[in-house]
Formats: sequence, structure tokens, C-alpha cells
Amino acid sequence: MKEKVILSIVTPTTGKYSEYWLEQLLKVKGNVEFVLVYYPNIPIRPVDDPRVKILTSPYKGEMMQRFVGLLNASGEYVLALDDDDFVHPDIENLTGEYFKRFPESWILRLKKENIDFKDEERIKKDWGEIPDVAQLDICKKTPENPYPYQQGNYTGLLEIPVVPLDNQFDLRYAVLPFTGRKDNLGYHFENFNNIVWKNELVQKALTDLSQATKVLGAVTWIPSTGFDRLLGLFVQAKFFQKDAIIGHWMPKPEQIRYIDKPPGLKPPRFHVISDALLVKQYPQYGYLWNLVIEKLYGVPRTLAKTVKWKFLEKR
Repeated sequence: MKEKVILSIVTPTTGKYSEYWLEQLLKVKGNVEFVLVYYPNIPIRPVDDPRVKILTSPYKGEMMQRFVGLLNASGEYVLALDDDDFVHPDIENLTGEYFKRFPESWILRLKKENIDFKDEERIKKDWGEIPDVAQLDICKKTPENPYPYQQGNYTGLLEIPVVPLDNQFDLRYAVLPFTGRKDNLGYHFENFNNIVWKNELVQKALTDLSQATKVLGAVTWIPSTGFDRLLGLFVQAKFFQKDAIIGHWMPKPEQIRYIDKPPGLKPPRFHVISDALLVKQYPQYGYLWNLVIEKLYGVPRTLAKTVKWKFLEKR
């Protein structure tokens, strides 16, 4: 009988990843699978490794690619990774040891290092040894130590609460949008990528998300939307428990190297469209209304960037 996959690493791609990136990805040890998802009508680069599953989504767009990849992830846990970011080769062992200690957790938030895309020395630096998760102390927010992460008092596993979705809708974000939100501050997170998730929860959320995208009986996938925040918040909304601790944040050294690029090199994303799906599915949560209202004011800027992006593509 084939052993169940522990960790699925899911990556949307156009096949333009570097040989170095693929080489490093395949250095991940343990019982893992790598799911690479292309969009239609682009050349597929073959990979000679039985752990690699190559798929093609039915439509172009990051949202559909990520959805198809995650839907086909067979691992007990899942990690979404872009095709220019790097993950520690011992991530599977860390995942197994963490969830053995905390079987009720939804997530394991990995320590992420943001690295400039031109800093090859830092990108290619040897990985530090991951601390023994079984021996790490629990670090939590207390009245005596309300901000352990900011104060540097963070050498153990930092407790991560669920997003405070039941925050009240605040009309000020609509009337005075540039004052900046405060209800999104804290140790909770909104994104899905670069975090290890319990796949059982993700699969249940994907089923509901596919229904939420139905418009007039047809499933609509809009290419220039973002899937990262959408799915991260969608899972937390589906299984929301007020003030619940849903996992922990790993300490240094980093387990993810996020390759940072200038905004001009990143494709435009109409995040407000995918954010609106959250409100459509979970209108009872004021936190989501605050998010959408704030992001509406960024639409003109995104439109301008889209026009510029298309012009540069033609050139």
C-alpha cells in the first residue's frame, strides 16, 4: 500500500522558473509531493522526479491555477509556494513533528525572510538548522508582555489567533479611507501562501469557495484577482471560533525565503474582486466589510497599472 503523502507543495507556474529554483525545490526531503500547475496553451517543462505532479488548469489566471493545484493536493498538509520562492529542505519533518505535538492546530506559520530578488548571496545562503519543535516553549501575548514579537521576546512558538472576523463594520473606512484600518492589527494573518495548512480544512473550504464564485449559474474566474488573501480568510471564516488559537508561528532561522520584487515587476491584481467574494459568502462579519471598503479606493490605481502593464507586454 502506498504511503500517504505528508505534505503537498503547490505552485502555479508559467514554466519560467530558474533551474536553481527547481533544483532547490526537489531537495525537500521526506514524504512530499510537488504540484506544478500551468495555464492552457503554454509549453510544459518536464521534470524527472516521481514526486512531481504536473497539471494544466482549464483557464488562464492565478486564481484558477491555485484552485486546481490545491484541489489535487493529496497530502495531509499543504503549502502554497510561488515559483521563485524557496522552502527549507526539512519542511516535511518539521510539519510532521509540529502537528504531532499540536494535532488540533489548523496551521503552522513558517518564519519568512523577505529577500531582494537581486541578492543572490542571501538567496543561496545555506539554510540554518530548524529548532526541535518538540522542545520549543510556547510564547503568547500576556498583559505583562503584550507584544513579544515586536519586542524580540520570541524564541519559541508564538500563538496565532484566528482573524477577529466579528469586529464591527466601521463607517469611517468608507468616509475617511486614508486614515488606515486598525482592526486588522495583531498576530492574526489574512494570507494563505507560505503557511502550512491542514488539508482537510482546505478541501472543505474549496468546495464552498467554488459555490461562492457562481454568477448566474456559471463559475467565473477573473484572471487578475488574488487568491492568497481570499483563501486564507475564507478558511478562517468557514471554521471561525471567536478568539481561537489556530496554530503557532515558528522562530528563526527562516524556513521560507520570499523573493521580493519592486511593485513595477509584479502583475496588477484586483484584490477587491476576490475580497468581495468573502462578503458575498460571509456577510455577517464586519472585518470583511472593512477590508472591502478600504480596498475599493485602490481600484483606480490598479486600473492605471493594468494599462501600463499591457502596454509594456506589447512592447
